[in-house]
Amino acid sequence: MKQDDTVFLIQCETLPFVEVRKASKSAACYQAHSHDEFSLGVIDRGSANYKNLNKRNRIEATNTVTINPGDIHCCNPDSDDWCYRMLFIDTHWVGKLQSEILGRDNIDYLPFPNSYETDPNLYREFNVLFDTLMNERNPLLSESIFIQYLSRYFGPSKTAFSKAEKQISPYIKRVHEKLLDQLENNLTLNDLAKEAGLSRYHLIRQFNAIYGMPPHALQLDERIKKSKVLLKAGNTLTDASAQLGFADQAHFQRHFKKRTAITPKQYQSFFI
Repeated sequence: MKQDDTVFLIQCETLPFVEVRKASKSAACYQAHSHDEFSLGVIDRGSANYKNLNKRNRIEATNTVTINPGDIHCCNPDSDDWCYRMLFIDTHWVGKLQSEILGRDNIDYLPFPNSYETDPNLYREFNVLFDTLMNERNPLLSESIFIQYLSRYFGPSKTAFSKAEKQISPYIKRVHEKLLDQLENNLTLNDLAKEAGLSRYHLIRQFNAIYGMPPHALQLDERIKKSKVLLKAGNTLTDASAQLGFADQAHFQRHFKKRTAITPKQYQSFFI
């Protein structure tokens, strides 16, 4: 059967509790329906009538749509120049994250506060998240960015850090040392949270307060710094990539260039 080339649907490889949907130049209209999952996404092009729980809205490019499990909704575009990207997230996983954020066990899930958002910063952050989910094979990086993004909706993201959070606890220091000692290993966020005796959310929050970046970002930064040493010593890109735990050479080159504005080969050519 011929596939509809206006729609792309895939389960995220690193975060299997997330399903990704992308529609390009679609004119599809949807009857009222609901999802079992939390769903959120952005409008990349076009405009549409969006109805959620009997409330009618107008949405357009750069808006973010948020839909709670079980909410009856429908979305019908104005034309066939309609492009969007959506994520469908397992409700149980979101509920567990909300419990971590609020520090309360056995709570029912909290709904999204609004049916859509117009803040352009959310659109830009979604772009980073979507690119990570589609291209990144390091689960520590993927899950960390995902949790940080969702905390914009469910967590006190703008709450000031307490004095205690800024003090280096021996548990956070141990996570930091583990990251430095095991640069070649793709540690998961759960691994690090257990090491610190904290939830994933509070580990990211406290680690960021102390070191100025979350664990996954520090790991990448240290890997890139170590790769410079290896490249100067004459190691090949393949060897450097493998020694530092990158999924493949392409991932190594992408992250290296993001942080140095040149490719690893270009960097090495100045010294070898």
